Amino acid sequence: MCGIAGWVDWDEDLTKHADAIEKMTETLELRGPDASGTWLSRHCAFGHRRLSVIDPAGGAQPMVRPVKSADDQDCVIVYNGELYNAPELRGELVRLGYRFRTTCDTEVLLLSYVEWGPACVEKFNGIFAFAIWRTDEETLFMARDRLGVKPLFYRHEEGRLLFGSEPKAMLAHPDVQPEVDAEGLAELFIVGPARTPGHGVYRGFRELKPGHCLTFSRDGLRTRAYWRLESRPHEEDAEETARRVGELLEDTLVRQLVSDVPVCTLLSGGLDSSALTALAVRYYDSTGQGKVHTFSVDYVDNDKYFQAHAFQPNADAPWIQRMRDYLATIHHEVRFDTPELADALENAVLAKDLPGMADIDASLYLFCREIKKQATVAISGEAADEIFGGYPWFHRRDTLEADTFPWSLAADLRTSLLSEELKRSLRPAEYLGDRYAQAVAEVPELPGEDEERRRMRRMSYLNITRFMPTLLDRKDRMSMAVGLEVRVPYCDHRLVDYVFNIPWEIKMTGDREKGVLRRALEGVLPRDVLYRKKSPYPKTHNPNYFATVRNRLLERLDDPSSPLLPLIDVKRVRELAAQTDASSHLPWFGQLMSGPQMFAYLLQMDFWLRHYKIKLAL
Repeated sequence: MCGIAGWVDWDEDLTKHADAIEKMTETLELRGPDASGTWLSRHCAFGHRRLSVIDPAGGAQPMVRPVKSADDQDCVIVYNGELYNAPELRGELVRLGYRFRTTCDTEVLLLSYVEWGPACVEKFNGIFAFAIWRTDEETLFMARDRLGVKPLFYRHEEGRLLFGSEPKAMLAHPDVQPEVDAEGLAELFIVGPARTPGHGVYRGFRELKPGHCLTFSRDGLRTRAYWRLESRPHEEDAEETARRVGELLEDTLVRQLVSDVPVCTLLSGGLDSSALTALAVRYYDSTGQGKVHTFSVDYVDNDKYFQAHAFQPNADAPWIQRMRDYLATIHHEVRFDTPELADALENAVLAKDLPGMADIDASLYLFCREIKKQATVAISGEAADEIFGGYPWFHRRDTLEADTFPWSLAADLRTSLLSEELKRSLRPAEYLGDRYAQAVAEVPELPGEDEERRRMRRMSYLNITRFMPTLLDRKDRMSMAVGLEVRVPYCDHRLVDYVFNIPWEIKMTGDREKGVLRRALEGVLPRDVLYRKKSPYPKTHNPNYFATVRNRLLERLDDPSSPLLPLIDVKRVRELAAQTDASSHLPWFGQLMSGPQMFAYLLQMDFWLRHYKIKLAL
């Protein structure tokens, strides 16, 4: 994986602004620690930071290739991602007469564009964000993968387009100020740490939506969707459906194990990660590649303080031991204590350029940092719950019938923390209601479905298009901040497209959440692991963490220079700090963010406002 940045401008000679594109590019150094490159022409400048995974010697970027022959104008690419069907595309292009200079997928992608133009994206199976400049037409083409695994932000104004893998690349441009208006604050205080698709929070920033491409020329900017979820009748029975799910999952995992550098798996002992690890071990055994390395994360004294509840029914440690013994992997356990977890809250903000999932982000950042010491690529079970319906809110009548996002049930609590002035400016209830209505209006209906099936289709759509991007964004930003590439096989668009249309009663085969996935994996996992109740990414239950973030926040509230103070109801926050304890499951966001994470989120907000010198345009 890599970091990309660029600048297209019809009114400037960009060959005179090499320093600007270099500064934009260098902000992404952590995403690509292995190499750096820039390319400039009169109206287009590209920058690239490289993390070498495939063809380390031959895949330097920006990459330049002729449009058709050595006498024609060039196409130039900067690319972040992996094409998992690169071998098939390479073979097709060779048959069409193309000759390759490298073995990397960057060249496959670029020559695919040369041959098929913008329609090339419909051929790709992978995770990607890329930009291609065609010099003869003076046209920029950008695209993002179907599920939005790889990020791509841009800022458009008359005659100019800036873009980058992360907001920090554009914030490094000399003409860009870190401004946030009322809508940006609404995203942070009302929707966050989720984001409305396409919203960049910073004023004027947009994120290219998943499954979308963009063209920028002298005629202006145009975006279009090249892929979206579609509703279709499902004809297979439960047995055939499970067989097909198993085939798709194994095929995509094998594709994603291809690498010229070490690959490991993240192992929690749950269904999703255990399945991928077991399939990886099977593949490594069949190809003679040796032992699979696995990594797990936990926290000091979690065994002492863990308390089971609906969202986290049991601890991971015994199940991790069960799987490492069963599969005979080379296992590495990573453990963190409260001080380093609290200190990493700021690192998480710097990685994301925004407040995020508090210690959930911070722990993932620290976890990935340790993995990077021994591996460059990791396989993760992210997104299976959104796709197969694993979260408790898929199975509770109150959340299914709530007229809002099921991970945003604490809207009144969140609103109560805001200053009266900010409430008037943001209109919290109206803003959240509008975003929910917008999402529901997008759901592709299937004629003839009864109300219950429509409700479950809607819940699936909301999870895939609104909640899953939050976790994918977190996974990308925290891992790439330490130069680790994390691959997510459950996000293969073929699998997602197929599972989206499986009727709920088949998804619940055996009257269990993710039942069809469990059935698909029979014979792959031990039965006790196969039917273990879902448990999410682990968080710390140590009361010392709660005390630390609460006390640090109270210190910020005592600082009259804090930029957070005008935005919140300080009295209300102090009341909650006095009333809440470490065992509180006071809801804040989703299944993992409760009382301690609420205080940590406000801490992140204060740090972000200070460090980025945010100017508020209310």
